[in-house]
Amino acid sequence: MDISKRTQRLIWAIWVLVVPFGIYSIYQFAEPTEINWPILLGYAALAIITTYFPFKVAGTTLFLVQWINLAIFLKYGVFVEMLVMQLAIIPLAIQLKIGFSDFFRALFNSFMFFMVSVISGVSVILMGYDIGSIELKHILLFGFLYQIINTFSNHVILHLYLVLTKQEHTGFFGRDSLWDYAGLVVTFPFGFTLYLLNEYVGPVAFLLIGIPFLIITFLVRLYSNSERVNEDLNQATEIGHELADRLSNDAIIDLFLSRISKMLPVDYSYIIDIDQGNMYFLKSKEKDINVEILQTHEELLKSIAGIVYKKDKSILFNKQKEWRKSGSDFLPTDTESIISVPISRNQKMEGILVIASRKKYAFETYQLQIISLLCSYFAVSLEKARYVQDAVSKSERCGLTKLYNYRYLDQQLETNMSQLLNGELRQLSLLMMDIDHFKAINDTYGHQSGNDILFGLARLLENELGDAGIIARYGGEEFVIILPNYSKQQSLALAEELREKIETTRFEIRTDLEDEPVLSFVNITTSIGVSTAPEDCDDAMALIRNADRALYIGAKREGRNRVAEYVK
Repeated sequence: MDISKRTQRLIWAIWVLVVPFGIYSIYQFAEPTEINWPILLGYAALAIITTYFPFKVAGTTLFLVQWINLAIFLKYGVFVEMLVMQLAIIPLAIQLKIGFSDFFRALFNSFMFFMVSVISGVSVILMGYDIGSIELKHILLFGFLYQIINTFSNHVILHLYLVLTKQEHTGFFGRDSLWDYAGLVVTFPFGFTLYLLNEYVGPVAFLLIGIPFLIITFLVRLYSNSERVNEDLNQATEIGHELADRLSNDAIIDLFLSRISKMLPVDYSYIIDIDQGNMYFLKSKEKDINVEILQTHEELLKSIAGIVYKKDKSILFNKQKEWRKSGSDFLPTDTESIISVPISRNQKMEGILVIASRKKYAFETYQLQIISLLCSYFAVSLEKARYVQDAVSKSERCGLTKLYNYRYLDQQLETNMSQLLNGELRQLSLLMMDIDHFKAINDTYGHQSGNDILFGLARLLENELGDAGIIARYGGEEFVIILPNYSKQQSLALAEELREKIETTRFEIRTDLEDEPVLSFVNITTSIGVSTAPEDCDDAMALIRNADRALYIGAKREGRNRVAEYVK
């Protein structure tokens, strides 16, 4: 979450008012005794190196520097320990990639380190600790108390900061806190031993304790990084399986973007489709909200997506300064880190993924390969979905008119009737439509002309109805329209509008009775029967029979080119 400018200014003000004066006050309260500068420099170097090389365990970043500040405090007291920890802010800021725009974070860390040093150091001194003591029980007791107070006060201050700035956190005793306390237990013996060895054997203590600890930290860091890569790879494989299970393009696209946003710190995500060499936005999400972006192919060519399109190569940017000159007008102004990857299938680029974060250095280099792998899964899943949809479409559609066929009609009508009986629909109407004198058209112009009329009527019905109903070819020259939540009167009015529209429309045909096809235009009329549930019936097949009865008895027998309703 972004920190408001007002909060940032407040952090600056608190630091200026508290930290410089506080350091001076602590110097007056606990002036350090004689300092062995080579030893102190060794401590400071060890603290800086440890802070610069943290590692992650179970997703938690650990800076195991507390054992070093323990040794410094035991030897030199709170003032020197405080100065070394303030010095450790520098490698911490570098590690967290804190720039000038978010320098307030470094100041907050400085303030927090200052407060933690004051609270823990002054508390232990007031309890009776003698700086520089080498009495075993004395330093064991007060050293452990120092570590407990140090860690606890650190969590209190950090928790208050997260709560007051309304940032996400795992609670006061969340996973991160538990790992910090575990780190305290593990590192306390190192700090205790480092202090005593320096007292008895001098600087060689850094070789005996410091270097082995750094080596262990380095090995754990390598292992942790490999675990993170393996975890992301496993997660990518799981996402691939989930994508393969989806059978519609929309479901695949939504799942793809959703899972990437959970896997990485993504604030903005875009899928750009490539159709016949032209790029256009297929899906755009900003802060989990779907947005519409209108940019031409030429405009996209000047963006980061255009770079990927031209080079057919993935790119990673860690901060805005690295990509701002590239264009990308569609990205929000607070965007920092970007990953853009081509979506390819059969060595052909079919799209481009762009994900972005408001944080600098939000993405790791290895994650570029993970996203490329996910894009491959995504492309394959879309291709599979197209095949499935084509197969389903062929099984549910009439080959001539491209409308739904009787098989689909039967299933859909049963579903709608169940919805009616369950209270999900108020009413359910059905129109049965038949072309008048269709046999005469076939005899006069030929069967191909009849097919032209069936196809043309199907398109007319689709244009007139839109999403209002479901149209199916019932058989021959008969069509059925299902109208969910349409009353009898609404259905009759719609049927009359369709009848009039059909009567006044000239249908284009190509006669096949001559040596050469001849383009002609003909007019047709239709008869329509209407039935509505639940007033006419409560059964799907009865609804069809009733509409069919109204069609032939109420419309056909009465002269055709008319609408009739079913009457019990």
